[in-house]
Amino acid sequence: MSVAVWIAVSVVALSVSAAAGAWVVGAFLGRVGPDVEAPGLLRGGMWIGVLERLAITGGILAGHPEAIAVVIAVKGLGRYPELRGGTGDAASRAAERFIVGTLSSFLWAALIGAIALAVVGALD
Repeated sequence: MSVAVWIAVSVVALSVSAAAGAWVVGAFLGRVGPDVEAPGLLRGGMWIGVLERLAITGGILAGHPEAIAVVIAVKGLGRYPELRGGTGDAASRAAERFIVGTLSSFLWAALIGAIALAVVGALD
């Protein structure tokens, strides 16, 4: 298979992972309940989600699925103080949304990475 085809499949996979992932994660979060009003908690979640999906899908495509562990560690350590510091019902719901959003984002990114690898394998 040519390098151009591999690059094309990778670009499509990364684009679908990042862009469509926002819709998929939003759909999952919509099932959890309405957005949470918790000032100061979990700002920038959409952009972090896009970046984590790019990192996970990219790591799978590059043959380094251990990148998933790095993303989980960085995200968990980065968000832990915010989630731990909040109190009350809003903080509890924000933590729940964080877990559902993170897992759905990770699963979507891994699925797209696996599909892309299968396409590359089929084209080989």
